[in-house]
Amino acid sequence: MNPLRLCLVTLFQWITLWLTYSLTRLQAAFTAIKTWITSNIKKERGSCKAAVVGWKTSKVYRTYYQGEEDETMVTVQTNTNAFQVDLGRLSKCSEYFRALSQSRMKETSESLIHLDHISSFVFHNILEFIFHEKFEVPQEELGAHIQVSSYLLVEVFLSKCLSVLSDVLSPDNCLSYLNLAQEICCEELKMTVFTYLSRNLLELHQLFKSLDEEDQAEVVNLRTQGEPCLCCLRKENLTSWNDPETELARHMFVLKGSEDSGHWCSATELPFRADKWCFTTVVLYNYLYIIGGYRQRVKRGWDFKMTSFRYNPFTHMWAATAPMIKHRRHYSAVVCEGSIYSVGGWYLDSLVTPDSSTALYTAVECYDPWEDTWRFVSSLPLTDFQFTMSLSHDVPLATSLKHCLYVLGSIQRTGEKLLLQYNTREDSWSELLPTLTRADTDLPVLYFLGATDRLFVIGGNNSENVVTTFCVQSQRWGEVQRAEKVAFAGQGTIIGHQVLMPSIAHNSVAKLDLHTLSLQALPPLPISTRYESVFYLHF
Repeated sequence: MNPLRLCLVTLFQWITLWLTYSLTRLQAAFTAIKTWITSNIKKERGSCKAAVVGWKTSKVYRTYYQGEEDETMVTVQTNTNAFQVDLGRLSKCSEYFRALSQSRMKETSESLIHLDHISSFVFHNILEFIFHEKFEVPQEELGAHIQVSSYLLVEVFLSKCLSVLSDVLSPDNCLSYLNLAQEICCEELKMTVFTYLSRNLLELHQLFKSLDEEDQAEVVNLRTQGEPCLCCLRKENLTSWNDPETELARHMFVLKGSEDSGHWCSATELPFRADKWCFTTVVLYNYLYIIGGYRQRVKRGWDFKMTSFRYNPFTHMWAATAPMIKHRRHYSAVVCEGSIYSVGGWYLDSLVTPDSSTALYTAVECYDPWEDTWRFVSSLPLTDFQFTMSLSHDVPLATSLKHCLYVLGSIQRTGEKLLLQYNTREDSWSELLPTLTRADTDLPVLYFLGATDRLFVIGGNNSENVVTTFCVQSQRWGEVQRAEKVAFAGQGTIIGHQVLMPSIAHNSVAKLDLHTLSLQALPPLPISTRYESVFYLHF
């Protein structure tokens, strides 16, 4: 090889090695400097107590990056201050900045983003949360932070703001936040306020009434989201304080876990102190109402105090509501068209077993939950007959379907099963014929009346239980079916194709499948089954 050419090649290789070495040293030095700067910024942020207000005067406190090699720093100019921010990290938390980073807009190419209409104070708090997980938003500034985070689509920060807001919403501020939600078109904020109103529906009925019909329907619907929980309470207790079960019976129980292996837990204690009580339960807008009375001592012995209570499963609070006009015992209560109707029963203050001389109330009362008032409506059309009395269930049995009430009872003289219909819109009663006679089925005892798309009737005789249906449209009784003999006692409920009733024999709640007529006993109750009520609530 030519000596000159060899010399040039050697010189070139030496220069290449020297440049590689120099670049490596420079890169190492740059990384060290960058790490030192990042470390010192973090130290300065952490050690300086003036950092709360220091960001307004010091650029150090307005610089946000993670110290990664591939980061893209941009300047974000807000109304009074500019921030140096890692665009990649910001884009992970904000759809607004993610779309901006992927665009070819001038702001991206020049690494300068103008947000002059955004509050520097609010943007600083958003960055503090994103980069340092610090949330220090004053309660009075929540609205402004929600507005900016909604505009910038910073979902994680918005969720945090709404979580804090849900704890500080009150009757005084909820409507202002609802107006804000409408102004900025923030569905998440709207749902937060709606959830608050829903959880306190009747407690905030004046605010609820200020909403339009569509929003009212949505608020009401929110009260029954999720899976319903099966609940049970003793609706009548006639034993004294000497009975060791009396105190425990003053609780409402909820079934936790599966219907096969779950267990009953106390959800709340009844809101009164008494050893003897008699109530009928009804669920309206996912509120539990217990309506009746309890025994209290008076100057000359004992007396039954008429009372009514409303339980909110979301707040676990009881509230006293207006008592019924009539002193009723073993009556039926049913919800229809947003009101509660009380039907039948007899005089509450008498604890003796009813006989042929016991008079059934024909007066029917209607309760308005918004006004907390009772009023009389058209009475039961009992003219030339009476319904048979019973202590195993409420008399007469009642349910509702669409805008009508349906009442079922055994005619005392003939044993026929008579079905009555009450039209709530016309305030009128009518008999639904034909009656169910002894020739149709041997049904001396009635246990349950419920409704799905038709009416379901469950009763029994000495050897078996009987299940039949009634179609309101065709006014025809369905096929009479036989089921396992079980003595039900109390107030049941229907959900889907299943009826749940308290069963003394099983010391629990029994579930009857209306398709197969198979019976399943749920886990035993913490108290002996005597005269319970079964219902569903959403917690």
